[in-house]
Amino acid sequence: MILGLGVDLVDLEGFRELCRSQPFLSATFTDDERRYASDVGHGGAEVHLAARFAAKEAAVKALDAACALVGVSPPAVPLGDIEVLRDQKGRPSLRWRGRAAEVADALEVRRAHVSLTHDGRGAAAVVALEA
Repeated sequence: MILGLGVDLVDLEGFRELCRSQPFLSATFTDDERRYASDVGHGGAEVHLAARFAAKEAAVKALDAACALVGVSPPAVPLGDIEVLRDQKGRPSLRWRGRAAEVADALEVRRAHVSLTHDGRGAAAVVALEA
């Protein structure tokens, strides 16, 4: 059963401005996420971070939708508590940490389906949470 669905679109020009702030980067992305983005190279680190930022925002929206489904108020979830991973084939997935893990566990989220995309002007993500 689908518990929640979230989608987010990030404007790369505005996001590049945010990336100039080290506190923003440290609070939002894990060391591994920042390292991956800088190692990938093509498109620039900001493009890959923007896609991950969109996934984190979409995940929060999906958690909020799941909370509404079960009739509870959605709690605040720091974006840094959601990590975007890639498997050996490059498919994205989420790792819940901290408050995000508590909320996902309480909602009995069993799987998060993640899709990322980016082009020259934007990055987007869709997250579907499955019970």
